[in-house]
Amino acid sequence: MAKETGRKIVAQNRKARHDYHIGDTYEAGLALSGTEVKSLREGRATLADAFATVDDGEVWLRAAHIPEYSHGTWTNHTARRTRKLLLHRREIEKIARELETKGSTLVPLAIYFNDGYAKVEIAIATGKREYDKRQSIAQRDADREAQRALAARTRRGR
Repeated sequence: MAKETGRKIVAQNRKARHDYHIGDTYEAGLALSGTEVKSLREGRATLADAFATVDDGEVWLRAAHIPEYSHGTWTNHTARRTRKLLLHRREIEKIARELETKGSTLVPLAIYFNDGYAKVEIAIATGKREYDKRQSIAQRDADREAQRALAARTRRGR
């Protein structure tokens, strides 16, 4: 069997980009059991309620839902167990320092396979206020409208 290459996204946390101002992002490995990897390869995972914490110099992914493997037996994993994230010590120390500031949290943005290895993209984030959310929605709508107008203009020009 040929080795996988490239990046295959399994799950994304779209709500995080809406609810938070995203700061520094990190790519971390995931310590998984065999049935968890098989379930991820089927494209099944949810990051809706997930968050990460730093405890005793280790980073943990909490409340991420990787459902039980469909063809698994009694060795199947529990769906919402706490999973260890694999990062370099310097990265962990930097994350811990940044999390000490008020209002910052560590949110997972995506789970994906990078060259066959399961990875999670995590980010230091601060919560958005309600008016920030409305402002970002208005900005997105304005950008979309400008793109439509530009496309219509280029079609008429031909």
